This record gives sequence, structure tokens and C-alpha cells, in this order.
Amino acid sequence: MTYTSSLLRLLDERGYIHQLTDAEGLDALAAKQIVPGYIGFDATAPSLHVGSLVQIMLLRRLQQVGHKPVVLMGGGTTRIGDPTGRDESRKMLSDATIDANIASIRTIFERFLTFGDGPTDAVMVNNHDWLGKLGYVELLQTVGTHFTVNRMLTFDSVKLRLEREQPMTFLEFNYMILQGYDFWHLAKDRGVRLQMGGSDQWGNIVNGIELSRRKDGIEVFGVTTPLLTTADGAKMGKTAAGAVWLNDDALPAYDFWQYWRNADDRDVGKFLRLFTDLSLDEIARLESLGGSEINAAKVVLANEVTKLCRGEEAAKAAEATASATFTGGGVGADLPVLALPREGMGIINALVGIGFAASRGEAKRLIAGGGARIDGEAISDENYLIQCNSGEVRISSGKKKHGVLRPN
Repeated sequence: MTYTSSLLRLLDERGYIHQLTDAEGLDALAAKQIVPGYIGFDATAPSLHVGSLVQIMLLRRLQQVGHKPVVLMGGGTTRIGDPTGRDESRKMLSDATIDANIASIRTIFERFLTFGDGPTDAVMVNNHDWLGKLGYVELLQTVGTHFTVNRMLTFDSVKLRLEREQPMTFLEFNYMILQGYDFWHLAKDRGVRLQMGGSDQWGNIVNGIELSRRKDGIEVFGVTTPLLTTADGAKMGKTAAGAVWLNDDALPAYDFWQYWRNADDRDVGKFLRLFTDLSLDEIARLESLGGSEINAAKVVLANEVTKLCRGEEAAKAAEATASATFTGGGVGADLPVLALPREGMGIINALVGIGFAASRGEAKRLIAGGGARIDGEAISDENYLIQCNSGEVRISSGKKKHGVLRPN
């Protein structure tokens, strides 16, 4: 359909929309008033990773066209765990750890959103503030009659776990009820009219919409984004070396920059639309570049995303490091560094120590495949001893991952 609101036009043009609960109703509402919309994030770690970046950008888009982002931190639901896509229960965290994680995660949102008291300023709320006060009988009376076990068993988060004969605790089974309660509470107390999330959250969003309608007749809406994978089918935010974290102290800026610089050619246009503020015309130009010129578009992608997430200085430093390393044959300032003892270090220990291999076995396979290099030379001997006789040594994994070994 053709949207009249700037909100849905923007989300549609940039590829954010997978499902809408009532496209016409939301479009009409967004065209005539400020729409407060929220997305929930559990605080299971001190940082979110790239897999959450689409949702963060959704909140940014909401604010860019004059609506109000509400960041819901799951201080309460983190204590339970979302069973969606999981085969085992989430590890229980202490209250102090959850609070510290929320404080750390907030620093990321402050880079993407403008917080304050204005009508379109972002706010961050914590669902432990209301879920933590609920009595069990009160919860059963408030929402229990609006959920049937029959329907709850049909949701993928439950059905897939049971089909794989993986246990699901009663605690986890209640997650969808609490998420639906969140939507109703925010609609009733804060005037929130929209919940957004990934496609795997569709059932949870619909639960909240139905609960709000049945209890108070509140009309609320839901939007989900497509399941985001890279062109080779990998899940966004994960690499062989681990998660691509958003926080500065969880992943060096150079590694973050390099993740985007290494994007598949086929993903460049999609990533530019989703993760940058570049105009669609400029994105179309960059997307049309062919051959080796597409690498210039990847540098733009890496710079733009890094600027948003880590700041302009971090983006410039990362690009300078990449230029010195790849073009000039030198050693950039932001490469990972490992101290090398006077007596030297075996190449297997060096590859594991600097993070290019997760285990000794993986390091051996890298060497056997010709991917391990010292100062640009391939090393085929897994017993090779690295020594720093004249300053720093550059260690590489393939053509794209580089580090520095320095005398201790």
C-alpha cells in the first residue's frame, strides 16, 4: 500500500517492515499525532551486539520523523529469560549485575537517540519497576483470564523447544505473559501506541495488543522487522571470533569498523539503508558501484556505522589504521596487540592469544590452510617460533585480520 505518514514511508523505503498488525490504522495515527513507540531489550550482558542494531535504528527512525522512542530495559524479564530461539534456560543474574548492565547499555542508546523531557525526546524505562511489584495472585487475576494455554503452546518459542524435546521451565513459559503485560502497562500509563521488534517477536507483540484491547479497549499497533542475515546466510552480530559488541569497552573500534568493511558485496546496499543516515540517492549510487569500486562503498559503510556507534574520531582512527595496514604495508595504531616474551612464542599460542583462533585446534587448521602469516609470509609449520629481533612483528589471519606482536 502507499503510506501517507512519514514514519511508515521511511520504514518501508529503508527495508524495516516485515509485518504490521494494522497498516492503515497505524499510518493514519502516525500522520496526525506523535506516536510513542517502544522496543524491549533484556540486560543479559553489559553491551548489546550488532544483532540489536536494527532495533536501535528503528527507534532512531521513529525520532527522526517526529515521534517518541521509548527504550524498555527488561530489568524484570531478564530475571526470567526469553525462550525464543533458545534450547536451554538463561543463566540467572543478580540484581546488581542487571542494574550495571542496564547502565552500560544506556551509553549506546545515548549515541543514537536524544533523551529529555520533550514530546519527542527519548525515554528509558525499566520493567522491573512494575513487574517487580506484582503479586502472583494479582498477576493471575489481571491477565490470566486473557491467555489460554492452548494458544500459548502454538507459539514458536514454545512449540519448537518442545518439538526438540528440550525442557522449558514454567518460569520461561510465563515470559510471553509478562511481555504482553509490559505493552498494556506502557499503553495505559505512558500512552505508548506502538511496539516494534524482530520477526521472532510477532507472537509476543500480538499478545500485548490483544491484552490492551480486552482490558481497556486501547488501540495499539505492532511492527516487526525481517529476519536479518548476511548474504551467506549467517546471523547478524556473530562471527567466528565471537559477538560484534556495540560498546567501546567490549570490542575495539577497529574490529567494529572492520566488521562492516568486510561485508559481502551483496549486503552493502541493504546495510547502508538500515544502518546509516545517508540519503537513498547516495546509497543507490554506492550500491551501483561494480568491481573493486564496491570496496569504496564498504569503507563508507564502515565509517558511517562506526561514527554513529563509536563517534567520528573512532571512525577516522579505524580507517587510518586500515589504510596503514592494507595499503601502506605498515602497522596501524588500532590493531590488537599481544606481548611477546623475550624467548619468543609459538605461532599457535600467538594466534589464540591475539584472538584469531578460539582454540589450538582452530589455530592448527588455520596454519594448515595457509591462512597464518607473520609479516606477510605464510607459515606452514605449526611449531614455528615467533621472535621479535627488531621491534614489532605483524601477525595475520588471512588477508583481513591483522595484529601486532610487541616485545614484552
